[in-house]
Amino acid sequence: MALIITSEAFPPNGEIPRKYTCDGGDVSPPLTWSGLPPGTRSLALIVDDPDAPDPRAPRMTWVHWVLYNLPPEAPGLPEAVQALPAGTLQGLNDWKRTGYGGPCPPIGRHRYFHKLYALDTVLPDLHRPDKAKLEQAMTGHVLGQAELIGIYQRAR
Repeated sequence: MALIITSEAFPPNGEIPRKYTCDGGDVSPPLTWSGLPPGTRSLALIVDDPDAPDPRAPRMTWVHWVLYNLPPEAPGLPEAVQALPAGTLQGLNDWKRTGYGGPCPPIGRHRYFHKLYALDTVLPDLHRPDKAKLEQAMTGHVLGQAELIGIYQRAR
């Protein structure tokens, strides 16, 4: 069985409901996963938008959420997660804060990648790493990867 990540809030490549964006409650969507590879000791989750600021001329990838050391026993995260599973550590998003920051595209229809990594280790405390620092720490430890893409465009 392959590693998969899903959400009951939106289908793969489907529209992310407004409540999970800056135009709504800006709360995290519910996420579930399964099919962890044998030997998984922890999980990491990165949510980012490669279409920033304008999908017709993207210049950067905007990071919305960085989590690591999620325990493999956790089947997912509930909607509007407040208490993360024991042992989970947070990194910095591109607003320079921890936690979830929902879609808030300035122009156009953006894709939001919810990337889940199964790791063969529990990472040390990286002291609120950004995405690049977490990816560097994960090098050589990724047993499997899954992604869920959601789409959002603000009403004008």
